Amino acid sequence: MNRPTTTLSLAAQVSCCLVLAVMISDNVLARDSKLPAFRPQDTHRIQDVGDLSISPDGEWVAYAVRTTNIDKDEFLSDLYMVNWDGSTRIQLTHTDDSSESSPQFSPDGKYLAFIAARSGGKSEQADDPKAESQVWMLNRAGGEAQRVTELAGGVSAYAWSPDSTRLVLVSTDPAEKARKKDDDAPSHDTPKPIVVERYRFKQDGVGYLGDRYKRIYAFDLDSKNATLLTPGSYDSDEPTWSPDGKLVAFSSKRQGDPDRHGNTDIYVVDALAASDLRQITTWEGPDFSPVFSPDGKSIAYLRGGPAKYADYDPAQLAVVALGGGEPLLPASSLDRAVSSPRWSVNGESLYFLLTDDRIQSVASVSISDGSVSVLYPGRTHPGVANSFALGRKGAVAATAFGQRPAELYKVDDGIALSDHNQEFLSSIERATVEGYDVVSKDGVAVGSMLLKPPGFRKGVAYPTIALVHGGPVSQDGYDFDTMSQALAAQGYLVVNPNYRGSSGRGRDFARAIYADWGQLEIQDIHAVMDKLVADGLADPKRLGIGGWSYGGMNTNFAIATDTRFAAAVSGAGIANMLTGYGTDQYITQYENEIGLPWESIDPYVKISYPFLHADRIVTPTLFMCGEKDFNVPLINSEQMYQALRSRNVPTQLIIYPGQYHGLSKPSYIQDRLERMIVWYDRYLGTK
Repeated sequence: MNRPTTTLSLAAQVSCCLVLAVMISDNVLARDSKLPAFRPQDTHRIQDVGDLSISPDGEWVAYAVRTTNIDKDEFLSDLYMVNWDGSTRIQLTHTDDSSESSPQFSPDGKYLAFIAARSGGKSEQADDPKAESQVWMLNRAGGEAQRVTELAGGVSAYAWSPDSTRLVLVSTDPAEKARKKDDDAPSHDTPKPIVVERYRFKQDGVGYLGDRYKRIYAFDLDSKNATLLTPGSYDSDEPTWSPDGKLVAFSSKRQGDPDRHGNTDIYVVDALAASDLRQITTWEGPDFSPVFSPDGKSIAYLRGGPAKYADYDPAQLAVVALGGGEPLLPASSLDRAVSSPRWSVNGESLYFLLTDDRIQSVASVSISDGSVSVLYPGRTHPGVANSFALGRKGAVAATAFGQRPAELYKVDDGIALSDHNQEFLSSIERATVEGYDVVSKDGVAVGSMLLKPPGFRKGVAYPTIALVHGGPVSQDGYDFDTMSQALAAQGYLVVNPNYRGSSGRGRDFARAIYADWGQLEIQDIHAVMDKLVADGLADPKRLGIGGWSYGGMNTNFAIATDTRFAAAVSGAGIANMLTGYGTDQYITQYENEIGLPWESIDPYVKISYPFLHADRIVTPTLFMCGEKDFNVPLINSEQMYQALRSRNVPTQLIIYPGQYHGLSKPSYIQDRLERMIVWYDRYLGTK
C-alpha cells in the first residue's frame, strides 16, 4: 500500500534540516570505548546514498536513499532533494511497498522523473505492465506522482529529450505470457519447456536467455506513444540524446553472433520510426557509455581494451566525431580505469570517475592538452566516489570513506550535503582503517586495506583474516566495508589484499593473471600475510581467509596451496574449471582465454588444482552460495564441500534459497555475517 508522496512545492514543505558543513574525523569515535562494536545486524541501519541528479538551475540535488525494511526482509529506496547550500532537505517519496530510483530533472525544470514499480491502485496482476518498473513523474508545482509509461517489459533506463517533451527508454522484451485458457484447454498450469538455442544462454539474475532483448524506444509524453528505434535480435543500451533532440546515440553488439564476443560499438539513430542506424566506432574491443558534446558535433565514450584483454584492461576516455573516424584519446597516458564520462558545460573538458590505487575520485581532463586533474576525494583524505553529477554551480559526488558510508559532498570544497548515517555512526565503535603496503616475492608492490579492531593494542599479535575481493578486476579501498567492520569488531585484524588482477594499478597489473588464475594472486596474498606476521601484527597460528566470487575462488586456491590458514570461508567460488564450462555465464571468456577443453585440456587442469588436489586441503572451510546463482553456480561449492566432507575435513555448506550471485535479502546478508563469525571463532578464536 502506498502512502501519499510529498510534492515538490517549496512553499508546501515544512521539513528541513541543517546538514553537515564539515567532515567528521574518521578516528574520533573509534577512541570512545563506551560505544558498542559493530554487529552483523547493524548492516540494516546503514542508509545507502546515491543516484544523483542536479536541477537545471543548479539549486537542487535529487538523490535516492536505500534503507532496510526488516519486517518485509527487503531493501527499499526513497527519493530526497537537498538545496545547494545544504540548509533544506526534502523527502519526496514515502512509499513502503516499492522503491524509487534514477531521479532525473526535466531540462525545463518543471518535473522530476524516476523509475518505480507501482500498481498505482489500478491493477494487482503480477503480469500487468503497471506492476513492472516504469517511469513516473512528479510535477514540481505540486501533486501526486503520475505513471507516464506502460511498457510490457518495463523500463530499466531512460533520459529526457532536451526540449522536455520526450523520453528515450530502455525496455527488455517481455516474457512470453501464458496462453489464455479455453473450454478445451487442460486445467493445469505446468510451465512450458525452456528451449535453449543461443551460444551464451544463461545470465545470473535473469535466467535462461531466449529471444528477449533490450530495446530502445522514443516515448512522446503527450501522446504516450513509444516508437521502437532498435529492432532486430540485438541488445541495445545506454541511450543519450543529441543537444538538438534529433538523434539518439547508444551502445550495442551487432557484429557476427553478439553472444560470442564483447565488442560493443557506438551507434546513432534518428529518433523516428524506421530510421537507419549509423555505426560510429569500429574498435575491435568494447565501446560504451556514449554522451554527446554540448555542440552536438562529437561523442565522448569509453573504449575498453583489445578483445583479448577486454576483461582486464582499464577503459580509456575517447572522443569521436559524429561522422565517425579515428577517435581522440584525451587521457591516453592515464593507465588507470575511468568511468562515467560527462562533458563540461563549455565542452572544453570531460569529467569522469578515476580509479587509482585504493581510491576513486572525480577527475577531469582537458580536451585540448590532455591535462588531468584529480578533484575529489584526493590522497590527503582518501575515499571512494561511487557516483557524481554535474550542475551549473559545480559537481556533487556520493562518496564513502574508510569509517563512513557514502553521503553527498560538493566536489569543489568537500562540504557535506547529507548526513543520513550520522545517527548510526554516533552510536557504534568502528575499526580503524588504513592502507598497508607490501612487496611480493618477485618485487611487485601490493596495496591492501588494513582494519584494526576497536581497542587495538600495539605489541599484540592478533588472529587475522584475509578478506579477499571478487572480480578479479576490482579493488578494496578507502570505502566503508560492512563485512570487514563486522569481523574486526569481533577482535580480528582484517586485511583486504589487492592482489594482481585487481584494478587501480593499470593494465599490466591486471593482465598479469591472464589465462593463469590462482598463481600470482595467491603469491601476493601470502606476501601480505607474511609481512603482517613479520610486523608482529598477525598471529601465524591463527590466520583465516575468505571471500566471495573470485574471492571465494582465491580462497579455494589458497587452502589447496599450503596449510597456513586455520579457517576459511569460500563464498560462491569455483575450483574445477571443467565444471564451470557450460554451466556458468562466462563461456566467451573460457573459450577466448583458456581455449576449448577438448583442444587444450592442460590449462583447465592447471587452474582446477583446488579441486583436483583437494587431498592437500586440511583447512576447515565453510562454503556458501545462492541457490539460483548462474554466475558461479552452486555446483562449484557443492563439489568442494563434497570433497572435504569425503576426506573428513571440517566443512559445512550453506545454500541461500532463491538467491542469485549477490544476496538480496537483508536477513540472508546478516545470516552470512553471523555464520562467518561463528566459523572463524571456532577455529581462530578471539575470545
